[in-house]
Amino acid sequence: MKVLITGAAGFIGSHACEHFIDSGYQVAGLDNFDDFYSRSIKENNLKTVKESDRFVFHEGDIRDESLLKKIFDNNSFDLVIHLAAKAGVRPSIYNVKEYYDVNVNGTLNILEAMRVHNVKKLIFASSSSVYGNNSRLPFSESDPVDNPVSPYASTKKSGELLCHVYTHLYGFDVTCLRFFTVYGPRQRPDLAIHKFTRLIDEGKTVDLYGDGSTARDYTYIDDIIEGIGRAAGRLKGYNIYNLGESDMIDLLSMVKVIEEYLGKKALLNYSPVQPGDVKKTYADILKAKTELGYDPGYDFRKGMGKFIEWYRENRKPAAAR
Repeated sequence: MKVLITGAAGFIGSHACEHFIDSGYQVAGLDNFDDFYSRSIKENNLKTVKESDRFVFHEGDIRDESLLKKIFDNNSFDLVIHLAAKAGVRPSIYNVKEYYDVNVNGTLNILEAMRVHNVKKLIFASSSSVYGNNSRLPFSESDPVDNPVSPYASTKKSGELLCHVYTHLYGFDVTCLRFFTVYGPRQRPDLAIHKFTRLIDEGKTVDLYGDGSTARDYTYIDDIIEGIGRAAGRLKGYNIYNLGESDMIDLLSMVKVIEEYLGKKALLNYSPVQPGDVKKTYADILKAKTELGYDPGYDFRKGMGKFIEWYRENRKPAAAR
C-alpha cells in the first residue's frame, strides 16, 4: 500500500508519516517548508522518517500543478492524506488571498491530480473552526457550519464542499476529519500551549486574549493520529468526523496546568479578544467512536505531561534564547 501525505514536515504530518511507515505503508511526503515558522524545525520533524527505506520526500507546493502531475505520474497511490494548508485563524484575517489560494485552490489541485490518475481514496484535514461560534455544545457533525468567523475556517469548509463534489461526481471515497485544537510533541511554536509554556518557562509575559474563560477541546497528537489511521481503514463514500478529546479546558485552567508542570508562575497580561477567535470548542465524538472505533486515550493532564517532557528535552539552552 502506498500513501501520499501532504504537509508531511508539519506537526501532524510528520507524526502521520511515522504512523503509516510503522503500519507497513510506502509513504511519499510532500511539503513546501512554508516560512510560517522555521524550516529547521520542519526538517527536524522529518529526521526519523527520512531514515526509513519506505519513505520518499518531495519538496514542493500543492499549488504547483506540474509538480503534482510528476509525483502522481511516477507513483500508484492507494490513498492520499491531505494535511497541507496555510494554518492559523488570526493570520488568515490579514492574508485572505493566500489562504484561499493554498487551502482551496491547492486542495482542488490535489483532487484533480487524483481524478486524472484514478486515485479515489482521500482523507482531508478539516478543522473545528468550521463550527464558528456554534451555540450548541458539544459540536456535532450534523450541526450547521454556514457561519465561519475567520477566513481560515471558511477555507476548510470550502475544502469539505470540494471533497463532497468529487465524491458525488467521480466516485471518490473521502473522509473529512475535523481536528479539535491538536497539541503534543512538535506542536507549532506559535500555538498557545507551546508558546505559553516557553514564555512561562523563560519568565516572560503571556498575553491572554479575553478574560481567560474561552475554552478549547485540546486533543493530544497520538489520539489524532489514531483517528487518522482508523479513518484510513474505513473509507467509503463521503463522511465527516470530529476528532477531539470531548472535554473543554478554559484558558486560565490551561495556564495553571503549565504552571504546575514547570513549577513557575505565569506573568499575565490581559488583552482584548482577537478577531476570528471563537468562544468555545467542544467535540461530540460519538460518531467517530461508533463508526471508527476512535477512543482518545489522553486527558489534558496526561497529554500535557507528555508535552512538557518533550519540551524540556528540546528547549534551547538559556544562553541561546
